Amino acid sequence: MSEEVNQAVDNVPRTYSGALLAAIAVALLFALGGLIWCYVLGGRLSTQQTELTEAKQQNVKLQAQLRETDARLEVATDELKTSLGLTQKQLDTRAQEITDREQRNEAKAQQLASAQKQTAQQVTAVSSAVSDVKTDVGGVKTDVAKTQSDLAAAVSQLTLMKGDLSSHASLIARNHDELDILKHKGDRNYYEFTLVKGEKKPVGTVSMELKKADSKKSKFTMLVYSDDKQYEKKDRNLNEPLQFYSGKDPVLFEVVVNSIGGKNSSISGYLSTPKSAPAPAAAPTGQ
Repeated sequence: MSEEVNQAVDNVPRTYSGALLAAIAVALLFALGGLIWCYVLGGRLSTQQTELTEAKQQNVKLQAQLRETDARLEVATDELKTSLGLTQKQLDTRAQEITDREQRNEAKAQQLASAQKQTAQQVTAVSSAVSDVKTDVGGVKTDVAKTQSDLAAAVSQLTLMKGDLSSHASLIARNHDELDILKHKGDRNYYEFTLVKGEKKPVGTVSMELKKADSKKSKFTMLVYSDDKQYEKKDRNLNEPLQFYSGKDPVLFEVVVNSIGGKNSSISGYLSTPKSAPAPAAAPTGQ
């Protein structure tokens, strides 16, 4: 038992000596690493200082060259002023004139661009208007063609009858609507009238008077006054063309009576005259 204790006491100093040596070795390694790192940093620092010194020297050279260039430029400017005979004020004035001219040119260019844009818009508007007009004209042509076709169809339905003086057959209107068709045809002048029995009434360039009427027999008798002449149309039928000549150069007039009314006291119809016949005088103002 005592031998084991002594042996344990002998082993304690040996353990401490090994740990101490290991610590010293580690410290030496760190110290050596620090020395190497300091050496490397020192080398880098020396290199950077050298580069900085060279940069400063290059900067000094550049500054010297810049001063030399400025001096040469100043000399050249002075020589230019002398050769042109211009002062600094004149140079400034010239420069301002050039600037003003460029500004004016720019303003004119903007005005021109604006005018071109406005012109283009107007051309577009005019082109659109022309297209609209063409469309309207096409529509009008279509309407005119349809109207002419409708008029031709309506005219074909009118009654064709011979007059009481000539063998010439005339289209007659039997009512107001058919008379409108004849008016649109445009071949003659038409004047509608209503005559009351015993009353002489001007119609167009002539005068007329109803003498008697019989609605049961659809007959009537009337007088026509033209060129100081009197024409009696006795016992005539409704819708019968009653003809007479009138005017300085006599042309054929026609009277057509369409209806008898007012208990045989009136008749209604129209007077038809050629387009070349004189027009009735205008009524005095206020009448």
